Amino acid sequence: MIEGKIVRVAGPLVIAEGLSNAKMFDMVRVGDLGLIGEIIELKSGRASIQVYEETSGIGVGQKVISTGEPLVVELGPGLIENIYDGIQRPLSELAKSSGAFISRGLVVPALDRSKKWDFNPVVKKGDTVEAGDVIGEVKETTLVNHKIMVPPGINGKIIDIKSGSFTVEDVVAIIENNKGEKIDIKMYQKWPVRIGRPYKRKINPKEPLFTGQRVVDAFFPIVKGGTACIPGPFGSGKTVTQHQLAKWADAQIVVYIGCGERGNEMTDVLIEFPELQDPKSGEPLMKRTVLIANTSNMPVAAREASIYTGITIAEYFRDMGYDVALMADSTSRWAEAMREISGRLEEMPGEEGYPAYLGRRLAEFYERAGRVETLGSTQRIGSVSAIGAVSPPGGDLSDPVVQSTLRVVKVFWGLDASLAYKRHFPAINWLTSYSLYYSNIDDYLVEIIGEDWIDMRTKAMEFLQRESELEEIARLIGIESLSPENRLIMETARSIREDFLHQNAFHEVDSYCSPKKMYMMLKMILLFHQEAETSLKSGVDIKKIIGLEVREDIARFRYIPENEAANEFEKIKTKIFETFSKI
Repeated sequence: MIEGKIVRVAGPLVIAEGLSNAKMFDMVRVGDLGLIGEIIELKSGRASIQVYEETSGIGVGQKVISTGEPLVVELGPGLIENIYDGIQRPLSELAKSSGAFISRGLVVPALDRSKKWDFNPVVKKGDTVEAGDVIGEVKETTLVNHKIMVPPGINGKIIDIKSGSFTVEDVVAIIENNKGEKIDIKMYQKWPVRIGRPYKRKINPKEPLFTGQRVVDAFFPIVKGGTACIPGPFGSGKTVTQHQLAKWADAQIVVYIGCGERGNEMTDVLIEFPELQDPKSGEPLMKRTVLIANTSNMPVAAREASIYTGITIAEYFRDMGYDVALMADSTSRWAEAMREISGRLEEMPGEEGYPAYLGRRLAEFYERAGRVETLGSTQRIGSVSAIGAVSPPGGDLSDPVVQSTLRVVKVFWGLDASLAYKRHFPAINWLTSYSLYYSNIDDYLVEIIGEDWIDMRTKAMEFLQRESELEEIARLIGIESLSPENRLIMETARSIREDFLHQNAFHEVDSYCSPKKMYMMLKMILLFHQEAETSLKSGVDIKKIIGLEVREDIARFRYIPENEAANEFEKIKTKIFETFSKI
């Protein structure tokens, strides 16, 4: 332990001297209350410390004690269904210790030390293991089989392994390495949050991460192991979109980071997730979710740590071979925390006062996403998909955080205030958003969804783009003056927008849409257009086509349950052919 003294306090930044032997990013206990902090700068014998708790009452001359270790997270059984603060303190345990208002200086283990878990070994005495190998399993929840792995940097022979109920502190196996040293293996391991967990190699992602949101899955898909950002102004639906992705994404584990957003938004997650059912298993979604809450009324410095805490937990489950979806809401608040600390450190500011290293920090975060072959003697493939919301002031997409994010992510879901004001949700603008993953997954989509899916998607986007051009003309001369062919294009584009892209997050059926149902919906709209186009050429009035009853059936199809969708699709398809054969 190295002890120093405080010489200056500036909000969450504390300057101490006497810590000359300390290292960058060492954890320290600050003041008489023992507040938790981290060394972020060493200069001229003085250490600059960002404190993760409120610093009122801390004064010059009080002691600072360095632990000699960086900020680490505990990784083991008990992570799932838990809710942590930015530095992995379980909020439920903090509430038991100090009530609804958390006392300062509290240190609570991230994993319950008293709870016993049933450990089932999958290796036996005498087996040779290496870093990343699974030595046993724990049924953490009904949805998650927690794999106990050999920590990185350890390999050798199993000389003892147990079976039964143990706490995370109990030794469940002993490994003898090639030097003859005996290493105790417990059910949990620690890992520094600022260092990415090791893996064998990164793999080019080929499988889409289906989200159940039609505008995403149809037009701007993300892959398992991909990166995406959701920028948008206040009220455009960033948080609800993040919630929808967390609820329905085709991932086995969800890590949701509430970074600097309002507390009631995290409350919504806590109330909704235990009640919502996983579409595959029927179990509550919370049984595969880890929540990290560092809301806007919590200390600013801990926002920066919360992002790293979340990605480290996500990497841990990735190492087990799981597909993990990580939601960060929002990286703008994380960047603002960096800006505040940077200003107190008197660093040279970059654009709009953000630190010059903003782009590098964002790139380091998103770089930790990806699809990888994990460590271990048996092949396992896991992925972390990182989806970050960005909240630029006034929805200005030239904001440094947005621009730095766009340089490193491959999917851009641009939220549009004008769509939100029209009550069109998700308010993702189909003309400005993009995905760079088409070439990765198109072959997979053709196999899973349908042979003509790529052509359908292209055709639908052409209608939407053509509509934006025709809207300008319609404003000038009136929609009645357009040719019947152009009016039909406008009507088809409106159907794509209102009947396909619009989705009600709070409707029990429409909240989630499977790829097969998505295919059927778009197929019906394009089939109607095709038949209408043929009728127009044979002289049928466009007004008669627009008023056909079958269009209402197409619009209502989104509310048909998944198990009835195929039968209803065939009925509507037949009705389309019959209707046009009679006019």
